[in-house]
Amino acid sequence: MDLTDLQRRIAATYGERDRERGVDATFGWFVEEVGELSRAIRRQGHAERVEEFTDVLAWLISLAELTDVDLGDAVRRRYGEGCPKCTTSPCTCAAEPAVRA
Repeated sequence: MDLTDLQRRIAATYGERDRERGVDATFGWFVEEVGELSRAIRRQGHAERVEEFTDVLAWLISLAELTDVDLGDAVRRRYGEGCPKCTTSPCTCAAEPAVRA
């Protein structure tokens, strides 16, 4: 399943509920899931990380759908040639400092 197919599946499964909830509340759920992903990355096992990554992706897709963003198309346009800045893969941009001042 590609990203466009997944967005269609999420919209068919949750779209009505998402529209009733609205963008602001859906964004709140997304942020909560990002927090759960953070905890899973730092303190839990692989299975929990897999679950949280998929939850974050589903909520992100719901937000994209609610705001009329076709994520599959957006990703192809932005990353289809590789890095959006240098258009190569792997990226040949100068490495950014590990810590920003």
